[in-house]
Amino acid sequence: MIPVNSVLQVGQFPEVMQAVIDQRITPVRLLDPNSPIPAGSFTSILIRSNTKLPVALLEQLPQVRMVATCGVGYDNLPLAYLKTHGIAASNTPGVLNDAVCELAIGMLFGLLRRIPQAHAFVQSAAWKNGLFTVTTTLAGKRVGIAGMGRIGQDLAKRLEPFKVKLAYTGPTQKDLPYDFYPDITALAQASDVLFLTCPASPETDKMINATVLDALGPQGYLINIARGSVVDEAALLVALQQKRIAGAALDVFENEPNPNGGFLNIDNVLLTPHIGSATSETRQLMTNLAINNLEAFYNQQPLLTEVQN
Repeated sequence: MIPVNSVLQVGQFPEVMQAVIDQRITPVRLLDPNSPIPAGSFTSILIRSNTKLPVALLEQLPQVRMVATCGVGYDNLPLAYLKTHGIAASNTPGVLNDAVCELAIGMLFGLLRRIPQAHAFVQSAAWKNGLFTVTTTLAGKRVGIAGMGRIGQDLAKRLEPFKVKLAYTGPTQKDLPYDFYPDITALAQASDVLFLTCPASPETDKMINATVLDALGPQGYLINIARGSVVDEAALLVALQQKRIAGAALDVFENEPNPNGGFLNIDNVLLTPHIGSATSETRQLMTNLAINNLEAFYNQQPLLTEVQN
């Protein structure tokens, strides 16, 4: 049983997620994390992974002992502060793998086969004046995955039937039937398509820089379904403009929801507004898992998916 007025819901939640929340618990809402805190005896926080949790807010809530974030990523949380103050945290891994991988595959074919441009070509009646441009086949390509965690492994399994050669990089080599490269530059050089599925961390910050992009080369494609911070966007924009890589598909950006305007004016990118987990089924699963973690906390049981901080 979760006590009334004990959960502070921070930030906006989509309607489908809010419906689950309101059905299961009665939180107090704080839409803007920087606004004055409403009345309540808050011992936990419910938040989405796209909303930053300010330390200044936590400092005003000394009784908080648990933060449940809806999302596999938890770079929105001040982990050092949470650890120092003995505050537990949970995320929602696993339940969004299917949706994220589905989008990744969709972006892959949208990029290689230029599906959005083909749609516009037919819609504008340009077809009657000539044929659409020839595009690129996936079969036979070398596909690299940077980050072979849950999502990376699920993505690799989905890619296997497409007759590609798979390789990956990460902190450690795993017992997987794919080639392992110890660093991202080597993986990029060995890839025609490079997927980013790694977490945001100091180690991965701007990991995709000019050197990596040059290693990927003018026939190479980059697909980012990880976090915007993983890519040096200035370097990527130059690489795209100068055709030093063939193209990129981006679902995440450094500055959301206001990405670099340079990406809006070039034709070798496919852009989506951070919708990897944005299906009604997945968002409901994520929200339920976050609330299950809250229930475990209030029942003094181990968290189901605790962030190891």
